[in-house]
Amino acid sequence: MADIRTTEYLPDSVSPPGETLRELLEDRAISQAELASRMGRPRKTISEIASGKAAITPETAMQLALVTGVPADFWNARERAYRAYLASLEEARRLEDEYAFCRKFPLRAMKESGWIPDAKGRVELVRSVLSFFGVVSFSQWSEVYAQSQAAFRMSQAFAPDEYSLAAWMRRGILESMAIDTKPFDHEKFSETLKAVRALTCEPPATFMPKLRDACAAAGVAVVFVPELPRSRASGATRWVSPERALIQLSLRYKTNDHLWFTFFHEAAHILLHGKKLIFVESTKTADSVEEEQANRWASDFLIPPATYLEFCMTELPSAQAVRSFAKSIGIAPGIVVGRLQHDGRVPHSHLNDLKERYQWAPAEGSASD
Repeated sequence: MADIRTTEYLPDSVSPPGETLRELLEDRAISQAELASRMGRPRKTISEIASGKAAITPETAMQLALVTGVPADFWNARERAYRAYLASLEEARRLEDEYAFCRKFPLRAMKESGWIPDAKGRVELVRSVLSFFGVVSFSQWSEVYAQSQAAFRMSQAFAPDEYSLAAWMRRGILESMAIDTKPFDHEKFSETLKAVRALTCEPPATFMPKLRDACAAAGVAVVFVPELPRSRASGATRWVSPERALIQLSLRYKTNDHLWFTFFHEAAHILLHGKKLIFVESTKTADSVEEEQANRWASDFLIPPATYLEFCMTELPSAQAVRSFAKSIGIAPGIVVGRLQHDGRVPHSHLNDLKERYQWAPAEGSASD
């Protein structure tokens, strides 16, 4: 996406163009009454322009150019600068009033993550947060967020801070803009997931770019966004357009079994469910038909049911047995451990050394072992 930036110089104060007009008339010993006569305008109009109560219109600027010899562009530019200055003052007052609402967001974490700049004052801070969300006011933010919230499907145990979650979700949208995706293809995405499954054995430096590229070719943008305080989201799925889906992952639980289960769970939502809902995950607790379907699909896709049942019946859940079984079906051993723990076949305190732990590498903005 093109990075388009404009810079406009707005000084601390700008005098009304009428002040310049008064100075010019004094220098030339021309009264306002005489100027009005020369321009064929009411004296009251000239008085209001000179006092800054009335604006210099393009028509007036052309008349002033004829009478004073000062180009119309000069008068138009002075008027624009003055009106822009007044607008900036009004905006500053409005943004100052928005500060109390702005504080609801996890501002420190957003700054530390580089999502918003380190603002010098309240007005600049409010402006940066509004710009981050792409809205002109927090009343508009509330309206937009309310629409999104109505589409959420979350666990009953899911108790996020709505402002933190909203910021995390917004960051996912912003990062997805840098990913060039093809129009969504259901069949191609299904085939892509089969190839992606083998990436569970790879380190983040290898699987992250391959995962992004493979899914993008099927119409799905995949982004990794660090969790914000109290956002409590491990993953999210939504359709950003009819031809483009988004999967957002956070590494909330920091182990490969959780990350990959979450990814395939989100992928299941894309394959199985409609395009109007937004799914946000925090735990593996299913409280809706859609969540149960996604859980079952992800579990069976990662570990085929018949093969898993046979393994549980014939093998003791030792580290060596898990490694051998995982290798035979082409997935990471940690995923098998996570499944065994979830099903209560081994305690949650056992075999955790077979899981890969991930952490964010701040300098690179990516995950590492």
